[in-house]
Amino acid sequence: MSLVRVDCHLHTVASGDAVTTLDQLAERAARESLDVVFITDHNEISAAAAASDLGVRVIVGEEIRTPDGDIIGLFLTERVPYVLPVAEVVARIRSQGGLVYAPHPFDAGRSSLGRVLPGLCAAGAVDIVEVFNAKIETQGPNERAAALATAYALPGGAGSDAHDPAGIGAAYLEMPDFDGPASFLAALADARITGEYRPHAPRYPRRPALQFDPYSSIPTGRSGWPAVPGGRRRRRGTARWPWPA
Repeated sequence: MSLVRVDCHLHTVASGDAVTTLDQLAERAARESLDVVFITDHNEISAAAAASDLGVRVIVGEEIRTPDGDIIGLFLTERVPYVLPVAEVVARIRSQGGLVYAPHPFDAGRSSLGRVLPGLCAAGAVDIVEVFNAKIETQGPNERAAALATAYALPGGAGSDAHDPAGIGAAYLEMPDFDGPASFLAALADARITGEYRPHAPRYPRRPALQFDPYSSIPTGRSGWPAVPGGRRRRRGTARWPWPA
């Protein structure tokens, strides 16, 4: 049986909040030994549709904003507009033969479907639940997603959710090869998840720390020039997912 490594959820510059070019994606995917990537840009499929000859198989996806939270369509042929009701987004994904994938459903820091996801699963509106997202530092939200997938007998997916080259490869599925939505869904039953927490690379250079000058009402940086307040430090860490074979 031929196995492939698959990242179900990553972004390129077309997302607007990501920096990875297609050339960088190709280079990083080769370094991480990825065979298949789903490019799931925010509300956009142009980069995924244009990707070719990258040395890694690219499947078109889209992370779509709805009033109830983000939802991903996989195996798309057409862009799905954002801010439509979630039921209409599901219908549009399935009308083109795509699969409905629920990303980071219990991450409170992002636009997630957690509140409405049980109802969607009960109604048969979800095909795959993302049970490991590499941008979630504490594993409670991923564990809740895995429990929900089990409760509704749905397969689990995994994605790096990479917005920069360094994030690619942080999470992937090792699974039997597939040639379309139906065989992908079937092959998920034999998928093994590998993943680690890998935070987003800093989007902007670190600003100088504020210092107090008792002779001035203006806070200054280390250089002595007026400093611009803002920015929060992110604590780095690694959490590996103990998912069974």
